[in-house]
Amino acid sequence: MTAVPMSEEFFNHVAERFRALGEASRLRILNALRGGECSVGDLVERTGLSQANLSKHLQLLYALDFVQRRKDGLFVYYRLADEGVFQLCDIMCGRLPQLRDALNGRRGRNGRTRPRA
Repeated sequence: MTAVPMSEEFFNHVAERFRALGEASRLRILNALRGGECSVGDLVERTGLSQANLSKHLQLLYALDFVQRRKDGLFVYYRLADEGVFQLCDIMCGRLPQLRDALNGRRGRNGRTRPRA
């Protein structure tokens, strides 16, 4: 099978999309949209982010085609542009129960991670 040549611009765009997913707040936003379209107010409640911080993250997610938006009067609603992003997240999160258990086993009484022996 021959590799399809891809431009530097394409690789840069893909890298930008991966960087966007490297921010926990953006992952919370995407997860909140998993159930369907939400207003900005609903997203503030579901994510715990301030409206200003949420708007900054939504702007980037919109620019990178992770979300779509529509305006209805004074309200703006966001929805996922493509639920395929969750396939990637599910692959990455598949090991998390084991990772969580391993990290919890290394926590001291103060909640900080103890160094490995």
